[in-house]
Amino acid sequence: MLSDKIIKKEKTKEELLSKLGRIPLIFDGGMGSQLQARGLVPGELPEGYNVTHSEIVTDIHREYLASGSSCILTNTFGSNRYRVEDSPYSLEEIIAAAITNGRAAIAMEKERCQREGIEKDCFLFLDMGPIGQLMEPMGTLSFDDAYDTYKEQIVFARDHVDAVLIETVSDMYEMKAAVLAAKENSTLPIFATMTFEANGKTLMGAAPAAMVTFLEGIGVDALGINCSLGPKEIAPIVEEILGVARIPVLVQPNAGLPVYSGNTTTYNVTVDEFAAYILDFIRAGASAVGGCCGTTPEYIRSAAALLEGVTVSPRNNPARTRITSGSECVTLGDRVVICGERLNPTGKKKLKEALLQHRYDEVLLEAIHQEQVGAHVLDVNVGLPGIDETAVMVHVIHSIQEVIRLPLQIDSSSPEVLEKACRIYNGKPLINSVNGKEEVMEAVFPIIKKYGGVVLGLTLDEDGIPLSAEGRLAIAAKIIERAQSYGIDRSDVIIDCLVLTASAQQKEVVETLKALTLVKKELGVHTVLGCSNVSFGLPNRPLINKTFMAMALFAGLDMPIMNPLDKDLMATVDAYEVLSYKDINSAGYIEKHAADQIQTAANQIQASSADTAHGVTGSASSGSGSTVSSEKTGSAPVSDSSAKSPAPKAAMTLKDMVVSGMKAKIEEETRNALTSFSAMEIINNQLIPGLNEVGKKYESGRLFLPQLILSAETTKLAFGVLKETFSANQQQGKGPILMATVEGDIHDIGKNIVRVVLESYGFQVIDLGKDVPVAKVVEGFLQYKPHMIGLSALMTTTVFNMEKTIKSLKECENICPIWVGGAVVTPDVAREIGADYYTKDALESVELAQKLIFN
Repeated sequence: MLSDKIIKKEKTKEELLSKLGRIPLIFDGGMGSQLQARGLVPGELPEGYNVTHSEIVTDIHREYLASGSSCILTNTFGSNRYRVEDSPYSLEEIIAAAITNGRAAIAMEKERCQREGIEKDCFLFLDMGPIGQLMEPMGTLSFDDAYDTYKEQIVFARDHVDAVLIETVSDMYEMKAAVLAAKENSTLPIFATMTFEANGKTLMGAAPAAMVTFLEGIGVDALGINCSLGPKEIAPIVEEILGVARIPVLVQPNAGLPVYSGNTTTYNVTVDEFAAYILDFIRAGASAVGGCCGTTPEYIRSAAALLEGVTVSPRNNPARTRITSGSECVTLGDRVVICGERLNPTGKKKLKEALLQHRYDEVLLEAIHQEQVGAHVLDVNVGLPGIDETAVMVHVIHSIQEVIRLPLQIDSSSPEVLEKACRIYNGKPLINSVNGKEEVMEAVFPIIKKYGGVVLGLTLDEDGIPLSAEGRLAIAAKIIERAQSYGIDRSDVIIDCLVLTASAQQKEVVETLKALTLVKKELGVHTVLGCSNVSFGLPNRPLINKTFMAMALFAGLDMPIMNPLDKDLMATVDAYEVLSYKDINSAGYIEKHAADQIQTAANQIQASSADTAHGVTGSASSGSGSTVSSEKTGSAPVSDSSAKSPAPKAAMTLKDMVVSGMKAKIEEETRNALTSFSAMEIINNQLIPGLNEVGKKYESGRLFLPQLILSAETTKLAFGVLKETFSANQQQGKGPILMATVEGDIHDIGKNIVRVVLESYGFQVIDLGKDVPVAKVVEGFLQYKPHMIGLSALMTTTVFNMEKTIKSLKECENICPIWVGGAVVTPDVAREIGADYYTKDALESVELAQKLIFN
């Protein structure tokens, strides 16, 4: 094997980590721009230069090291099985050559330092970028395929590099696959950086706190941000990261924003401006810095000069209990966290039947309803006799995370189920549960440590549940101590003091409340309770539940596991937050309950008017909240509000399904709707309004790319049903639209997103794919006679090919409008290369298509 001939790594993990967080580690800058300056042509594989022009790659590394870098990245950003499949060289050959080049540059730097009497440590990082495909469920790349793709790179390099940098990733799920591949197949230090948009979120909608929480939990050695923005633009995001992170932070901005002129691309931040920002990042608490797109050895040299003699500023962020989905972060302690209990089949006949019969759409509806009424976390339990719990749990988690953004509590007594669920979960989950039994702790704690979850600890052991508060406190202390022995921080343990039923163990109810207070005071961790257990066997259970809830909150309960559709319980939480000074200025309470009060008054006026019209006089019992007992049944008196189960949930309309992304039901319901409405009525009154609502939420930052794509895919399925009823003329009326990623550019994620959203609006799209030669685009225009042509480029090196494509198209007779987009394209670039229109995202592309095709 070629890899056997590479120089073995010289630095140990301990040597690198001993410097991290003490003195600033300086990384190198852009590789692609340096290769372009030395002859790389648009469309040529940059990683191929490792083999064909090793002296050039080595010289670039050497220049960065001489400029002050102590950490250099192998030229392997795109070296994965998908991106090099058409290369004449194997993946192993490319990686081996890249490492050889890096090691040669380090040897040269050591010789220089020795001549000049300088002491310097140099570290070689394996650079792994994004795979370049959308992960399931938005795309076709599975978690296992992503894992295997990253594993290949790790296995080839692990004995020859000092560390791994996983960079420029925008999807936390892909990052999880990469980190696990590195952890499970090497002992290398792992640095991980994600790329953020100008709105402060990743492309998939993850906030900085969610990224930090997830990456710290899964056990990387350093985390941070790179690419996409210049230092000025990322400064607020860096501030957020530094305000949360408890491990070292790496910051690698671009040299500003790209400016395209002729055949060259420059950036709008000067060397001195860049260096000043880098110094500010170190002073604010960053531990490592470097450059990304557009930065050169001059940028690094200027930054290194300012950092000479500077030490890393300490950060003392407290340990907080946080859980995340792939985008949302929930922090315990600031406000009461509501964990929705309705995805647990215990005592729920309909949910049991739905799970046993694989009617997962009903499970998703229940999840959506809980999110809509204000749950912050959802408990997911699928344990039933005769069910394949592992398979069903995995399916349900995938399905729920496709349609909602809330973090999940993975609830199972089986360590095997917990392990599999934690592996495929996108984010940092809450695990329910562990207890004081030795065999349970030995089985569960390694799972928590490996995947970075928060664990719920039940205060029971081999002897059962202690009757006294002190007994439960002792078990809680044992659970926390054992967790810490596995390297799990106490902030990642939440204690459940266990609710006993007042009907059978009335005295012990008070002991539960006392235990809550002791756990908070003595152990300093957060608490959780399944509150509805207290009322089993008693009449008027809602009254018992809401009273106990108020008592438990006052005693120290942080997260009730409850039914969020119970308005009385939710109102109790709202009132508690006002009275405990958690809801500052009562803002949340007023927003919710002032509206309720107005609506109630309106309903009473309407009811009174109706009674008068029918000759019925008002009575004390109408709308007054008085109670009525039933002599026939002998049931106890209950109030109107607390006696009722949650109000029946209205059936979802097609519009609701589009907004929620309910793919499983949309085709069936569309066919049902066709029995009462025409296809155009369904489109105009349901589908398009649903997409418009999604679009408004997307533009306002209340919804992000995964939900946008899901809604688009859902609508596309509905259009597929409706098209069966269209005439040939109707089907031609919304297209065709021709799309392509230009020659030399193998990135087509952005184009694929635009295509899916256009299709969801009913447009016919002909997609020529990626890396499309100019002649093929021209041929496509002549063959399909499209109404408009869309071109995409995500690399600065391929903007030139975009310009060539536009020029060739405009030589055709009756050419249609051409619009462009992509990460490196701006309105100015679009004008300069001759495009007719520029769109920044998929929704702008839809608006343009509607304007050009229908006006």
